[in-house]
Amino acid sequence: MRNRDLTPEIIGAAIKIHRKLGPGLLESAYEACLTYELERLGLRVERQRAVPLVYESVKLDCGFRAASAKRLFTQWTRRNYCPTFAC
Repeated sequence: MRNRDLTPEIIGAAIKIHRKLGPGLLESAYEACLTYELERLGLRVERQRAVPLVYESVKLDCGFRAASAKRLFTQWTRRNYCPTFAC
């Protein structure tokens, strides 16, 4: 079975959110909205999943959080609506 391309759905949801909310909110607000929209489309979404950090064979609890689609949304918004990164 071949995976389908989800790009149009994800970008479409991001555009919808940005058109309704505009720029300037905290990333967490956009992340919550994007999660809602993607789940509404029937997609499974994980927000800020913890990724462990392994250093010299030791697993440390101070890893990082993998940004979900919110990072892509923020970057896309800045690139397309704030070319000078003013927002």
